[in-house]
Amino acid sequence: MSKSYTGGCACGAIRYTTKHEPIFQNHCQCLDCQKRSGTGHGSYLTFPARAEMIITGEATHWEVAGDSGNMKIHSFCPVCGTPVYLRFVAMPDLIAIHAASLDEPSRFAPHALTYKVRGLAWDLIDPSLKAFEKMPTG
Repeated sequence: MSKSYTGGCACGAIRYTTKHEPIFQNHCQCLDCQKRSGTGHGSYLTFPARAEMIITGEATHWEVAGDSGNMKIHSFCPVCGTPVYLRFVAMPDLIAIHAASLDEPSRFAPHALTYKVRGLAWDLIDPSLKAFEKMPTG
């Protein structure tokens, strides 16, 4: 059995834990990730079985249409403002957490780069990662 993934916001008001392994780990260079992160990309671990992730504390939520047109629900701490997780309207069983919100951020091991088409010249991502111009399907 693998070790649980745990983490939360900077002030500790929101915490999460899951026993599941991530099904996808990526850097994303879409416009939404750039604007929300204040840098060139966001980094995420996506987990199955959102209902089985234990989340404590009350997050504030907002929705935005991603580059794909699909709606994403972003959740952040109303106390410290840390982005913690996001959900996808089109894929309600999944939940993605921000890599830097992990208690052990070194566990993040990206599989891919998504939305390379939006990448900024100064945001250099490991060239050995599989890169997708947009979000892969299937």
